[in-house]
Amino acid sequence: MFRMPSSSAATPLSARQGLIAGALFLLNLVCSIVSNTSFKLSAASSHWKGFLTWQVVGNLTGFLGVLSLTGLLRLVPLHVAYPLTVGLAVVGVQVIAAGALFREAISPAQWVGTGLIVLGILLIGGH
Repeated sequence: MFRMPSSSAATPLSARQGLIAGALFLLNLVCSIVSNTSFKLSAASSHWKGFLTWQVVGNLTGFLGVLSLTGLLRLVPLHVAYPLTVGLAVVGVQVIAAGALFREAISPAQWVGTGLIVLGILLIGGH
């Protein structure tokens, strides 16, 4: 069976750990955006070389994203890290990849949903 070190309360991060956690959050966000953008480019490719190239880029950045989440989990509890990384990924992919890069229309309802996700991230992160 798996055993986790016992801790009765979450201990605050040192300045160095906070900086590392922030860098890992940012790396995870960038990897999510690049990975999802790569898969979109792969799907839109008209030839197999483009399809395969973007699949490789998407999978490598996805793997780097998993590694960054794993490193983050050494510093931040799962119940905080997972919702923050997933929430940031949703917002990042929607706003940066879909909206800015691919010029996909984002409806007012989707903007409201994005705002609610950001509110949720603030509530979870500010626990």
